[in-house]
Amino acid sequence: MEFPPRPELFEFHGVPMTHYFTDLWERVQNFKARPDDILIATYPKAGTTWVSYILDLLYFGQTSPERLTSIPIYDRVPFLELGHPSFYSGVDLAENLPTSPRIIKTHLPVQFIPKSFWEQNCKIVYLGRNAKDNVVSYFHFGRMDMIEPDPGDWNSYLKRFMEGKVVFGSWYDHVNGWWKKKQTYSNLHYMFYEEMTENCAKELDKLCSFLGLSPSLEEKKQIINEVQFDNMKNNDMVNFSTSPRMNFKILHFMRKGKVGDWKNHFTVAQNEEFDEDYKRKMKDPTLHFRTEICDWNVAYK
Repeated sequence: MEFPPRPELFEFHGVPMTHYFTDLWERVQNFKARPDDILIATYPKAGTTWVSYILDLLYFGQTSPERLTSIPIYDRVPFLELGHPSFYSGVDLAENLPTSPRIIKTHLPVQFIPKSFWEQNCKIVYLGRNAKDNVVSYFHFGRMDMIEPDPGDWNSYLKRFMEGKVVFGSWYDHVNGWWKKKQTYSNLHYMFYEEMTENCAKELDKLCSFLGLSPSLEEKKQIINEVQFDNMKNNDMVNFSTSPRMNFKILHFMRKGKVGDWKNHFTVAQNEEFDEDYKRKMKDPTLHFRTEICDWNVAYK
């Protein structure tokens, strides 16, 4: 497959973007949300596909199981702002979703969310991931996703990430902006990748409570099994292997899914510099991310 040239990064209303996420801007901003729509919001590479698959299974795993084996996750849960002239319009996919509720995903910072989602009081699920693992995952993703700017080498990419000069802008602005919104918008459920990894069953229960769902114990067990990283990686309807935008000769879309992989990439000097920068930028004492966990692998008994 021949891929088009990599896009250039440019400032868009104060946030670095590429044209693939701004070409449909008016249509995105004028998107008509419905009251039962569910919006998944994440910074890129924070577990978007993971929570997308969980929500899809919660709502449609029992009622429409044929979807799971015939429709890729990126069509079941469209990426609202993505517009590629050859193969994808997130707005078109979202508008034409046959499901109720419609589950839609976005990487937009909170100030860019179409106003209809707020006006309709839609449920929003935000998933945050610690900055160190997030930057590692985003770097590798940039190597194989042909609609991302070329990430270059690890050291220069890490510096650009710290400066917020990557697509969708500063990680710090993103996670803090959504955290602040949570204080005034009650229909926002803020989750953490690390908590999900450590105790998926507990976080699934909290998510179901927020959504007003009461799946059976057996259904929850099935979902937790389905969304284990290795099972998702081997599932062609979830692992993006059918996506025309990614070069799987370079890397798999689903690489490791671990907490703490940053230790395999950061040098001591990089880690010290990152920690100092982190202290300056993470001012809210109520927002905490963990860069290590106890992986208990807890499930329902």
